[in-house]
Amino acid sequence: MQNFTCTETYDVIVVGGGHAGCEAAAAAARLGSKVLLLSLQIDGLAYMSCNPAMGGVAKGQIVREIDAMGGLSGLVTDAATIQFRMLNRSKGPAMWSPRAQCDMLQFSRLWRQKIDAVPNLDLRQDMVTGLWMDHGRLRGVVTRTGLQIEGRAVVLTAGTFLNGKIHIGECSYAGGRMGDAAATGLTESLQSLGFVSARLKTGTPVRIDGRTIDFSVLTPQPGDDQPAKFSFSDESRPVEHQLPCFLAYTDQAVHDILRTGFDKSPMYTGRIQGTGPRYCPSIEDKIVRFADKDRHQLFVEPMGRHTHEYYLNGFSSSLPEEVQCAALRRIKGFERAKIYRPGYAIEYDYFPPTQLKATLETKIVEHLYFAGQVNGTTGYEEAAGQGFMAGINAHLKLRGAEPFVLDRSQAYIGVLIDDLITKGVDEPYRMFTSRAEYRILLRQDNADTRLTPLAFRLGLADEKRMRDLERKQRFTARVDAFLRQTKIEPGEANPMLEACGTSAIPQKAALESLLQRPQVNLDALETAVPALQALLQTYAGESDYREMREAVEIGVKYESYIRKEQENAERMTRYEQLRLPEDTDYRAISSLSYEAREKLSKLRPMTIGQAARIPGVSPADISVLLIRLQAASKNAAAAPSQAEFTE
Repeated sequence: MQNFTCTETYDVIVVGGGHAGCEAAAAAARLGSKVLLLSLQIDGLAYMSCNPAMGGVAKGQIVREIDAMGGLSGLVTDAATIQFRMLNRSKGPAMWSPRAQCDMLQFSRLWRQKIDAVPNLDLRQDMVTGLWMDHGRLRGVVTRTGLQIEGRAVVLTAGTFLNGKIHIGECSYAGGRMGDAAATGLTESLQSLGFVSARLKTGTPVRIDGRTIDFSVLTPQPGDDQPAKFSFSDESRPVEHQLPCFLAYTDQAVHDILRTGFDKSPMYTGRIQGTGPRYCPSIEDKIVRFADKDRHQLFVEPMGRHTHEYYLNGFSSSLPEEVQCAALRRIKGFERAKIYRPGYAIEYDYFPPTQLKATLETKIVEHLYFAGQVNGTTGYEEAAGQGFMAGINAHLKLRGAEPFVLDRSQAYIGVLIDDLITKGVDEPYRMFTSRAEYRILLRQDNADTRLTPLAFRLGLADEKRMRDLERKQRFTARVDAFLRQTKIEPGEANPMLEACGTSAIPQKAALESLLQRPQVNLDALETAVPALQALLQTYAGESDYREMREAVEIGVKYESYIRKEQENAERMTRYEQLRLPEDTDYRAISSLSYEAREKLSKLRPMTIGQAARIPGVSPADISVLLIRLQAASKNAAAAPSQAEFTE
């Protein structure tokens, strides 16, 4: 087939219309680049091919971070929400994680509307089969029809579509997800340029006709009484009419039925070669790995307001459909269940992310960026965060501007990308709060404080966003000052303290000291101090009033922890600022361990801080690098000492 060239030339071409691709295309276009978004199916942009929900533990923080920087995932989620819950409310605020059950079809339609409304952004339905290279330089992409489309930068966000293969029992066929074709040719094109690829596997549960479920025997799981939302913008509102989710459970009889299909399971017969997600195992994997458990919890989740389709979270499977159906009908409440779509596993190609820079640009081909599941991650939120950053950095590089990189103390997105490029993956990567060493700083409530000023300087967060943040900060500062400076008499405070279940005070005390007690909240303090109530009421009409109050309370109660973590972050930031020369020949540094020489040569870290996080690079190796930097620096005194680094 003879190639022919498109007459349009683009600054940025985004390949793939999933969560990563949509955020990448929108970010680059809104910054001023001329963008083309290429997708196999433009009527299913940001399609929720697995669970119809956004957020969750640590994932919700990522969505709030995207929103704080002017991304679109939060706004779309709020508009499509059918149930909202703030997870981990019983724990400290560093663990609070927003999660929204969404209307799957509405979510995708809203994304299409957002994309269509972005200036400088074109859509095209086609399959990219290779890169267009010219004497080692990236020129654009080639589609299956032979069309060459010129683009100065390319962002690859192909999800699970690269040579995707679907497995249901002994049946297997090519597909990017059920109902969609796999993308072929692109992996081989990249391999020819020197990229290394591997295979991963993920899976999804059955979809069930809700009219055949007996909800009366299931445990309802309602949303929050006072639902919050993802976006900091007053453009969106919390959901008003929530749909319930439900809890169900497997039992030993269900497990016995599932075991009858193991001899036909692609996972146990060796037909699936890719590694699956350890933190989201299939139901057959659960009953093998946790053989001591006689039941497993399942979440029964609606897929929209205007559909009978339900998602059985926790029942992911690639067993034969007849086994899935028999086991499903043994679950209490599902005796008459009819299946819309069986569960299935999917294998796909990914590219180990150690082949990327911190900007998500590849080390092999300049102006080529990878984002999303092609980097070995799992989850809409992780994909959207990567896509957002890749789109920004593709735009910035084309204009010769400084890259936009978030470090581990600034955002969960920074933790995510640093983990990927520094440690790589050996299974689908999922974000957890435990991965962030500065999680007290990286709360969901303060994502705007952390990131909106950065995005405003880039031009992604608009002036209204910045003014709203400044208003919130003025409120927080004013109430903080009042709490520090105002003291209360025992006679006024003690009835309130007794009602809260905490000890009385013998003498006057600052309001701040009382609010620091775990039993006392701002509501209780407000009832005892009319002046505080009057101050707070001056802001009561603001759309984010509840969030502003929460910010004050968190800041007071966790002040010492926040300060300590900030000090640790500032200390480590110095190592992130110590840049390693790109042309360093690590193999020639004989004082480094052999493993460190190999790892440093392969990963080529940008800074001392990143080098220190590479598995196999010891503190002694870091000391060697520090000494070399000190020797090469004209201002050796500015470099941290070895003792400082290892303390």
